[in-house]
Amino acid sequence: MNLTLTLIFVASGFLVGSVPFALIIGLAKGTDIRTVGSKNPGATNLGRHLGFKWFVLCFLLDATKGLAPTLAFGLMTGAIGELAIEPAHAFAWLAVMISPVLGHMFSPWIGFKGGKGVATGLGALLGVFPMLTIPAIGAFVVFGATLGLWRYVGLSSALAAGTLPVWVWYFGENFRRAVTQDQPPTTWPYLVVSIGLAALVIYKHRGNISRVAQGTEPKILSSLDTDSPKTDSSDNPSP
Repeated sequence: MNLTLTLIFVASGFLVGSVPFALIIGLAKGTDIRTVGSKNPGATNLGRHLGFKWFVLCFLLDATKGLAPTLAFGLMTGAIGELAIEPAHAFAWLAVMISPVLGHMFSPWIGFKGGKGVATGLGALLGVFPMLTIPAIGAFVVFGATLGLWRYVGLSSALAAGTLPVWVWYFGENFRRAVTQDQPPTTWPYLVVSIGLAALVIYKHRGNISRVAQGTEPKILSSLDTDSPKTDSSDNPSP
């Protein structure tokens, strides 16, 4: 594995991930989302104040900035589609994968603050094919199911993140049985990183979880259901 290439992709991934699309879209529409609602520069807060279509646009842009560098590195190094790769190669790919997520969460353009990493993390996970693509889809199913049941975006994001390592383990074990014993899939690097990523996402949503417990967290259908900009909000600021 070329260390220089890896470092270039990690740095580039961080910079790509640091582009604050939610803030840019909000400012273009006349709203600084850092001053309204939860004050979080992410797709959900943007959608609460500008409307659902802007939430979708921002979510897709954030997911793309996670997917692009991760997928590019996998294609360039020949890792795409491989199950049994060396742990060092796997960790290099995973370092590239996590870099746009960290860039999104700690953007240097807005004082090393940022969103909570769900959309960017989903895109990045999808780029590690197949070892994290299938688990990412599984976690997204959990997100959709819990969102439909309880309608809390933050809680659903945290629960989906919490299941990610389980999906990684389950997927890896099933492939381990499917492939020949002399070339088993390399599972443990993906499991280690997925645990760290899940912990980080859950930590970033600690305020949402606290507000759900207090009964003050807004539900998705009561806040993200219109294309009309909001002039005020009853959301509590994130800590």
